Amino acid sequence: MKKITIAHSPDADDIFMYMAVKLGWIGKDFAYENTALDIQTLNEFALKNEFDTTAISFGLYPLIASEYALLRTAVSFGEGYGPKLIKKKNTHLKRNFKVALSGANTTNALIFRMKYPETRIVYKNFLDIENAVLSGEVDAGVLIHESILEFDPSLCVEAELWDIWLELAKENLPLPLGAMALRRSLPLSDAIKIERDLTHAVKIADANRKILVPMLMERKLIRVDEEKLDTYLNLYANKNSISMNQTQLLAVDTLFKLGYDYKFYDKIIRVNDYLIPSEYEEARNS
Repeated sequence: MKKITIAHSPDADDIFMYMAVKLGWIGKDFAYENTALDIQTLNEFALKNEFDTTAISFGLYPLIASEYALLRTAVSFGEGYGPKLIKKKNTHLKRNFKVALSGANTTNALIFRMKYPETRIVYKNFLDIENAVLSGEVDAGVLIHESILEFDPSLCVEAELWDIWLELAKENLPLPLGAMALRRSLPLSDAIKIERDLTHAVKIADANRKILVPMLMERKLIRVDEEKLDTYLNLYANKNSISMNQTQLLAVDTLFKLGYDYKFYDKIIRVNDYLIPSEYEEARNS
């Protein structure tokens, strides 16, 4: 059986969505091998074409579009919420404040740099950002993943990246955060089957949350308690994660155009040109 490497982050929504893969509940055509790494490491490995299929930041995708197709499934969007720029209470941020971000290729870093071009940026593992602000190493930091749910009471939110996104996008679109990409070098028939398997995995996870959540807690795979996990999954691993809809696709196109307008990308790409053409299998089986 052909081995397919699948990489995702260790945050709760990815582990939840891919638990069905890890447990062997889906797919009979491939032996899936899971790896969990922080999002910036995943982005860096994607630039090196390391894994067959990998979680990435939407903000990275135009830089790897020649090597990876974009999957419709296992996506995370913010709708009225998202990463938070935090600082110590009763402090004022200068125009060139020092800030900790979770990685140069993350979507939150892309949007942050559009809004705050004069800041001094340091990149850290997302788990270390809150402490960097508390210690005074940096003036502010952008929290992602489960960190947005709870942080030290001496800190406050300076800005919501959701609000910055709305300001930049100029319309009420969901904020594209996490995506899944698949190597173009794989045969098209395999790519179609893998996308189908992963879509099925996210569907199974969504439909069986009451079974999977206790399993995740028992195995100590999650960094938050069950109540916060439920809140987090409602935000980032839900029915809107199963397959991108037209509004989500428009939001991704908007992000890519903004990236081009702000000179982060050298050309505009349209997401529909980079999806796996599932019509191939539909036609073959009709």
